Amino acid sequence: MAHRTWLGALTGAALGAVAARAAYAAFTRRPPIGDEKTWTRTNHRGEPLTLLEGPAFVAGAGAAAALAPGLPVRARAAALLATAGSGALGAYDDLRGATSSKGFKGHLAALARGEVTSGAVKILGIGAAGLAAAALLPSRPGEKGGPLARAAGTLADGALIAGAANLANLFDLRPGRAIKVGLLTGGPLLAVSLAKARAGGPGTAAAALAAAPLGAGLALLPEDLGERAMLGDAGANALGALLGVAAVASLDRRSRLAVLGTVAALTAASEKVSFTKVIAGNPVLNRLDMLGRRPA
Repeated sequence: MAHRTWLGALTGAALGAVAARAAYAAFTRRPPIGDEKTWTRTNHRGEPLTLLEGPAFVAGAGAAAALAPGLPVRARAAALLATAGSGALGAYDDLRGATSSKGFKGHLAALARGEVTSGAVKILGIGAAGLAAAALLPSRPGEKGGPLARAAGTLADGALIAGAANLANLFDLRPGRAIKVGLLTGGPLLAVSLAKARAGGPGTAAAALAAAPLGAGLALLPEDLGERAMLGDAGANALGALLGVAAVASLDRRSRLAVLGTVAALTAASEKVSFTKVIAGNPVLNRLDMLGRRPA
């Protein structure tokens, strides 16, 4: 069991990395929609960069989820749905989004006024994709309860997946930051899955799910740190959603609720506090944030 888990994780990471780099090379030659200008934006320095890293991440992580060994059919379908759904909705917001309404609260407030923003479409769509992915995931052994308990658990898991997708996007404000956060959260998920498999528990699927976005993210990190490209909503939403699926697959119910609470708290805090200012004001976080980057 442990040998197969390690093989599945390594294969998933390698597939994600190779597919992401291949997709990035292909998309920079011929974008999936429009032309090069369609995907060009200005970064925090006022310099141009491309958003094509996002579709490349979606393609790489999706390919890994589709082809990595050891994944049950339902887990594979959940991962593909979360990745493709979040990525497509994020790309829609990247290309069609307006800046008149910002943040989770801003988009919902606009929706209450009868204004359907691209951000509101993305929030509702990712919520639906997260719920569907949670419903597809196989039941975890040892978790008991009647229909109501299972329905409540699925709702909480769906919220975790959707919330993780949104939270990852909130970190995509400086070069490499979203991917670094993904590595710092995905690494422990992978370690938990490998430990469970070593102990004879079910960890094979969760390990492959956690490894796929890590491989794709690492492969694209040089472009991000070099300020040539960024994940955008497409890539960041997909990164968070797939890590959310991995968390649902690897953690017990109590741990998943704790992660959901943390995601909700950080999302609420982002409406009032600038993550960039908090990171800059903490020596350890700032050093991690600046690692591999050009000086501010």
